[in-house]
Amino acid sequence: MTSLIIFDQYGLMGERVIGHIDGVLPGEAFSGREEVKNVHLHGDVRRGISQLKDTDGTYVADAIVLNGGYVDDEDGWSWVQYTGASPDKDKAKDGKSLLRSQSWEYRDNAALKMSFERGYHIRIIRGRNGDKRYSPAVGYRYDGLYKITAIRDATSKSPAPDGSDIMICQFDLERLADPEQELTTAERQIAEVLKQQEETPVGDVQGTSAFSGEVKFPKARVMRVQRLVRDAATVRRVKALYDHECQMCGLRLVGLDEKPYSEGAHIRPLGSPHHGPDVERNILCLCPNCHVRLDIGAVVIEDNWSVVVRAGVFGDGLRAKLKMHREHKVHEDYVRYHREWWANQGSPAS
Repeated sequence: MTSLIIFDQYGLMGERVIGHIDGVLPGEAFSGREEVKNVHLHGDVRRGISQLKDTDGTYVADAIVLNGGYVDDEDGWSWVQYTGASPDKDKAKDGKSLLRSQSWEYRDNAALKMSFERGYHIRIIRGRNGDKRYSPAVGYRYDGLYKITAIRDATSKSPAPDGSDIMICQFDLERLADPEQELTTAERQIAEVLKQQEETPVGDVQGTSAFSGEVKFPKARVMRVQRLVRDAATVRRVKALYDHECQMCGLRLVGLDEKPYSEGAHIRPLGSPHHGPDVERNILCLCPNCHVRLDIGAVVIEDNWSVVVRAGVFGDGLRAKLKMHREHKVHEDYVRYHREWWANQGSPAS
């Protein structure tokens, strides 16, 4: 992480960093761009590309906002195809197409290109007007660090008013793996313990292995624990919307300490082979039983939010339709993926 003092046309602005912002974890939500700027995730309340001066005085980019963008933008959560910036006079009234070709000399594009050349990671913030599969229902959400993997000149899908081609500055970005994203203090401690376990041969507390070969704990364990420790901000928000009431059966569990308990269930699971995103539109608030029902394919959800029981023994007490909060916009792509996955696995055991 590189600390930088920021200067722009308004003079000295304060301190920001390239990479992780201490205390701000992926998944945190903000009501507006002003809040995003106040925590130093992005340096502007209007522009898509955030830029600052590097230690040698060269402008580099540290963050971008995905919130509708141009017609050539594409969002696949783990990857993004991003169109560079243009001055307002070169933009069409619809805000999604251009009147003239873009230039690599334009300051925002030059800064993002420089970050690519220097291998700097970019923070991505998504707004509610972006791709509906990944965007928050309201406000903005910080979604972690991405690496710029390629840049190119490309022809826009939308031609100029006179029919001629519009050339754009195009960037490819890939999301860093979860273990490379910022971790909480607890996650760092557990990761360090597991790292020490990996470096200690199994069966030998004195440093000499009891086996002929050296056996270590798999690194995948560290990755799994890092994801399990955190009750992600996205999950917390979904639980809060339903006050921990199960969307499938209506059960609300409360412990002896009078604290409610529920689980955040990803419809399209995280990790391989599913690679589902950790976003509100892919998460349900469920009781433990319904979470298991979903995970083993005993229930699936139709596009109209009907709950379909695929194994009768698990069907008692389920709602006919999933309870949906007006601020919780589950995306149909994820329930379709879940249905199709389990349809291809055959009938679940009863």
